[in-house]
Amino acid sequence: MARTDNDSWDLASSVGATATAVAAGRALATKDPRQLIDDPFADPLVRAVGVDFFVKMIDGELDASLFSDVTPERAQAMIDVMAVRTKFFDDYFTWAATGGIRQAVILASGLDARAYRLPWPAGTVVFEIDQPQVIDFKTGVFDGLGATPTAQRHTVGIDLREDWPAALLAAGFNPGAPTAWLAEGLLVYLPSEAQDRLFDTITSLSAPGSTVATEYVPGIMDFDAEKGSDMTAKARDQGLDLDMGSLVYAGPRSHVIEYLGGNGWDVTGTPSDELFRRSGLPTPPEPDENDNNPFGEIVYVSATLG
Repeated sequence: MARTDNDSWDLASSVGATATAVAAGRALATKDPRQLIDDPFADPLVRAVGVDFFVKMIDGELDASLFSDVTPERAQAMIDVMAVRTKFFDDYFTWAATGGIRQAVILASGLDARAYRLPWPAGTVVFEIDQPQVIDFKTGVFDGLGATPTAQRHTVGIDLREDWPAALLAAGFNPGAPTAWLAEGLLVYLPSEAQDRLFDTITSLSAPGSTVATEYVPGIMDFDAEKGSDMTAKARDQGLDLDMGSLVYAGPRSHVIEYLGGNGWDVTGTPSDELFRRSGLPTPPEPDENDNNPFGEIVYVSATLG
């Protein structure tokens, strides 16, 4: 089903299920013996959501015969992609904290567990923004696990299409203090004008010295819906009814690096292949006609407001 202006979801459906998919990827990357990342909460969060496909994924029980075009090298590369992505944003928050920032905002936080697993400096406040049912579910799982945040965690249960800045301010956000913003895995699920509005709002709420991290996905400009449909069909054969092609907003949109630069941010873009090299991992195989990645190369972005 195509996206609409007022659509909603939970962690087992629509856009919400992509948060569960990402958490499943983090769970697999955490189990990898190379230990590039450590997210001990990813596995129990995925199990709590209870989508059979993702539980089978983290248990290694998916029917491999339905993914015959995915070689072992490509399967490992998919795990590695999530590992380097997670490490990039983990390191970003560590870098921001080392620079003295004590306020962080995670937009569309989904099943992000950084408020519980990163070594935040004393006095750091982490705001998590997502739909109320997502926030409530995750908080309930953490409470059931007896987990304690490693920062002051403030939740903001609101849809980003609503007046989230007012809700953020009401939750105690201080716009006069430098902030580390994170928009991980979010932009492709926003219409182009909403992407611009998001960065305009972040800029208006940011004191000098604030930082922001996100991704630039050039492939969304000419998103290959056929590849998205192929991924959907194979997942449906395994019991996951999730039409990936209908969840994203394709077509022209602002170049993230250029847009932030035009709004006063000092921006750095790092291609994913460079992150693989930095982490000592082999770069993913070159795409071929059977490649299942409809987005292509991803550039990881970090920026500082001057």
